[in-house]
Amino acid sequence: MALTKDKKNQVVEDIAGLLVNSKMTVIATYQGTPVKAMQELRRSGRDNSTTLKVVKNRLVIQAIKSTEHLKNVATDALNGMLIYAFNDQDEVAPAQTLASFAKTQPTLKFVGAISSEGKFLSSDEVTALATLPGKNELIAQVLATLASPTNEIINGLQGNLHGILDALAQKASI
Repeated sequence: MALTKDKKNQVVEDIAGLLVNSKMTVIATYQGTPVKAMQELRRSGRDNSTTLKVVKNRLVIQAIKSTEHLKNVATDALNGMLIYAFNDQDEVAPAQTLASFAKTQPTLKFVGAISSEGKFLSSDEVTALATLPGKNELIAQVLATLASPTNEIINGLQGNLHGILDALAQKASI
């Protein structure tokens, strides 16, 4: 069933809103992917706040053109059966979601991505982005690095304290 003009305008507005709020919009082809697998992909996307949409490319291009800071984005690569992954919290999450799904479904391939600054990233750049740790993992790594010297000092002091206590215990038993 064809969409009415009002519904198409609503879809364009919705996609424009997702594009504006998204820190990274990742685009991939999904031709040949079974419907059940696509439903699984949507569920896994919800787990990390990634919204997945299958929309006519023409409507996405209209949404891009209607967005002030994205209107200069190259849209040449937007053709074929594409899925768009939006995330307003984490830049890496959409790429990671699609990359982990692509491990089990090789029919999914990256086309590129649109950054929040309005830059179009190539599929190779998106693949490299997908291998980065997520935001929470990076925060945990930084905290562990910052806490490491403190932990080493505490461990050193505890080791010396145990040595002194052992020596005192041996003197007391003599």
